[in-house]
Amino acid sequence: MAKCPVCGASLDWRDLIEQMLTLENAEDIFKDREEFLGKLKEFTFKCPVCGEEFLGKYLPMDEAEKVFELLNDFKGSIDWDNRKVRIRLNQLLALDKMLEEWDRRVKNVGHK
Repeated sequence: MAKCPVCGASLDWRDLIEQMLTLENAEDIFKDREEFLGKLKEFTFKCPVCGEEFLGKYLPMDEAEKVFELLNDFKGSIDWDNRKVRIRLNQLLALDKMLEEWDRRVKNVGHK
């Protein structure tokens, strides 16, 4: 899971994405994978624990890609009027990782 590159604290993707919702044309950015990932890499985030700022390029890009998919797969995942994320991204990412691990194990058992 994403961690602050300065203090090492665990980060909540919902909080990170809400920081990005301040971008001009955020609605359009969040519809295009390449644009989203590009903006995320250059965006300056603020850690809620240590208060230090860091660039998004230090976040795990595999998780960022899954966050993009989750935000676009779930209708209404973002309340654009209030600039809030409605879904629990960290929990969905953890569930996704667990399912991937389960699939990997099931496939390995079948090949023995």
